[in-house]
Amino acid sequence: MKLHHTLITSTVALFMLAGCYNQPGLVEDNTYNRTKTGIATGALAGALLGYNTKGHHKGRRALIGGLLGATAGGAIGYSLDEQANAVARALGTGVNNDPLATLDPNNTLLVSKTPTYVKIMFRDPMMFASDSAYLQGSAKHKVNRLAQLLRQYPQSVVGVAGFTDNTGGYAYNKSLSERRARTVANILAVSRYPKIKGCAYAKAIAPNNSARNKALNRRVEVYLYADAHYMSDPCQ
Repeated sequence: MKLHHTLITSTVALFMLAGCYNQPGLVEDNTYNRTKTGIATGALAGALLGYNTKGHHKGRRALIGGLLGATAGGAIGYSLDEQANAVARALGTGVNNDPLATLDPNNTLLVSKTPTYVKIMFRDPMMFASDSAYLQGSAKHKVNRLAQLLRQYPQSVVGVAGFTDNTGGYAYNKSLSERRARTVANILAVSRYPKIKGCAYAKAIAPNNSARNKALNRRVEVYLYADAHYMSDPCQ
C-alpha cells in the first residue's frame, strides 16, 4: 500500500517535471512524447529501486528515487530529441517516423527516432557505386555534415551498419556491407567493433524480388544512442 501511495506521488511529480521539458521549435510536433516517456520510465525505475533498497524509510527513498529517475529519464529523452532534430536540420530534412517511409524509393535519406536511439538511413543511389565501398560525392558531403554535427555530442554512442541486396553470395555481401559501413564510420570517427557491422541482406526492408526492392535494401544506417547499454544488433 505504501509503495502504491509513493508511486502515485512520484507520478504527480514526474508530470510536473515533464512540463519543464516542453521545448518549442522542434522539427516534429510530437517530439515531446519521447521526453515524457523517458521521464515516466525513469521515475518508475527509480521509485522501485528506492523502495526495494534495504533499510528504513522505504517510502521516502522510493519518492527520491522516482524524482531522480524522472530527471535522468527526461534528460536522456530530451537529449535524443535534440539530436534527432539537429541531425535532420543539418541534413536538410525532417524527422520521419512513418514505417512506410522506408518503402518510398525517393527517400534516399531518412532520419527517425525511437525511445532509445536516433537512426539516420543513407540509401542508394546516392551512396555507393555497384560493388564499391567508395562513397560518391553527394553522399560524402552528407556524411561529413553528420560528422561535424556529432562533434557537438561527444557523449553519443554511435553504431553503423551496412546492408546489401541478395545479389551474390552471403559471404561476399557481408564483406561488402561491412566495408561500406566502415567507410561511413571512418568519417564519423567510429572505429570499435561491434559498433560497426555488415549485415549483408539480413533485415531486408522489402523482398529482394525486383530491382526496385533491391535498391530499397542497399543502405547504410547510423544509430545514435544516449547509453551503450541500449545498443542492439542492427542485423536482427
